[in-house]
Amino acid sequence: MSTIARGYQGLHLLWDLNWDRLLYVCTIAVALMAGAWLGSQF
Repeated sequence: MSTIARGYQGLHLLWDLNWDRLLYVCTIAVALMAGAWLGSQF
């Protein structure tokens, strides 16, 4: 059980350290899709 708890703590630490990077990648993906959509409209 302690191994599972430590694994969860490790994943939580990785999430705490990298959530802003995930947000950055998602923002770029949304911007690219919006640009492609706008480009197809004109």
